[in-house]
Amino acid sequence: MTLTLIDAPAGLAPVVRDDFSAPFFEASAEGRLLLRWSPSSDAWSEPAARFCSVTQAADLEWRESTGAGRLVTWTVKPGRAKDDQPAVATVIGIVELDEGPWLSLLLPQADAADLAVDAAVRVAWSQPEGSEVLPVGLLV
Repeated sequence: MTLTLIDAPAGLAPVVRDDFSAPFFEASAEGRLLLRWSPSSDAWSEPAARFCSVTQAADLEWRESTGAGRLVTWTVKPGRAKDDQPAVATVIGIVELDEGPWLSLLLPQADAADLAVDAAVRVAWSQPEGSEVLPVGLLV
């Protein structure tokens, strides 16, 4: 599989894996989003979950997500002009994935005028310098 990366947006800090997050970042490097799934409750949780978000069961497994979802809300963080470069705002969205969990994602190519509750979002990938490949959101 060929992974297509979008330019790393301003404000996306480098992230380094640990033993717990290694499966997530290995999949991200292949362009796959993993979530946590509980076989005992048939419920999905966000990637950092250690326990099922519904039942608190400790039987979570990594499962692949479709990477599709809807915009729940967002904020626009104003940028600062630097070295004769214009200020660039950072858009951060809360996305409810089709599987149910909510993720906080940078929306690097979003125009504030196009943001709307329930706007379709898909996960894309970016890699800041010195970082693992990270999920970001794109409006579709």
